[in-house]
Amino acid sequence: MARLRRIVFNQRAIPFTVLLLAGCLTTMTGGVVSPVFPEMVESLDLNPRWAGMFLSMHALTSALMTPVMGLVADRIGKMKVMLPSLVLYSLFGISTTFLTSFPLLLTSRALLGAASGGIAAATIGLLSNMYEGESRSRVLGYATSAMTTSAILFPLFGGWVGNNDWRYAFYLYGAGIVLAAIAYPVFRGVRSKASGVLPTGQGAELRVVLKQPQIWLIYSLIGAAATVVYAIVIYAPLYLKDAIGATPDFNGFVLAVRAVGAAIVAAIGATWFARQLGINRAIALGFMLMGTTLLTIPFLTQVPLIVLAAILFGIGFGTITPNLYNLLAGHTPSNLRASVLGLGTGFNSLGQFISPLLLGPVWKFAGLPMVFVAATGVAAIASFLSLAQTSKTEL
Repeated sequence: MARLRRIVFNQRAIPFTVLLLAGCLTTMTGGVVSPVFPEMVESLDLNPRWAGMFLSMHALTSALMTPVMGLVADRIGKMKVMLPSLVLYSLFGISTTFLTSFPLLLTSRALLGAASGGIAAATIGLLSNMYEGESRSRVLGYATSAMTTSAILFPLFGGWVGNNDWRYAFYLYGAGIVLAAIAYPVFRGVRSKASGVLPTGQGAELRVVLKQPQIWLIYSLIGAAATVVYAIVIYAPLYLKDAIGATPDFNGFVLAVRAVGAAIVAAIGATWFARQLGINRAIALGFMLMGTTLLTIPFLTQVPLIVLAAILFGIGFGTITPNLYNLLAGHTPSNLRASVLGLGTGFNSLGQFISPLLLGPVWKFAGLPMVFVAATGVAAIASFLSLAQTSKTEL
């Protein structure tokens, strides 16, 4: 039996690793260029009122395309969605290097987001179908850990590569083509196991699932978490440059250490918190921790304190994400998870897109410190909503 388990694990190990790497690219979409964003704004003379849209434009099209690609993946096969999306991801990402017009920049980011949505829907659908029960929770935690670990590396790479010229950071998007070349032979032999076909009555079944109020609450919390996280991704580099003269490589370092706590907690602590506190209380705790650390940012000018706040913020986020997706998967039949979880990642992208729309006016009229106060309010509301569900789902 032990030998059989090792064989099964070995059969899954390589596809699982490829899926994790593909999922990691979705975290690179905004994170890799965030450290050089202040230099880009200055170089291209972007309007501060709308500049943040460059970092979040991909999130809108990803939000729109992820559920669509989830449905397509359930029908034609997830790898048939994933491979073309990886190639297009690289092409659209690198094309930004050659553009200077803001409308064209937004267009390239929109197309990049659409490709990222295809990657997200296919990978999360495959991962959620490979495992069940508590194993699924752990695997989603590992996936979140891998993505947050990549969120450590990508800002570092982006800040380092773009330290001399911000345009160089965009060449990192070429990783999509490399991964597509690796994924094709890996999944060609297991295509029948990895892809799914929707039954005739799937549309009606999906509508029944989406009528559950709990589903829409989870979607709202996923979007709120993304809104809060993108307050850091977009505005922390701008604030640190103004406050302490931070360079791209330093901004990349700060954005990277933010993900250290998230990576550790997502892989190890998220399931433990849910078991000890209950899943809704664990999610509420994560939001409270994120909000508390956001409030400290305008008062931090020393590097050790900035790093500590970033790690604590990441611990909160690492607690929230796998528990939200596990809760969502628990309300969904296995044959619909690519569609329902894909819509969840769409709400994540929508939250990223909303972040500068909500916080940009705060930056313009009240200053950067108040941006973090406003984001704290979003986290507090989300924490309350999660706690309010405890009596309905856990007692």
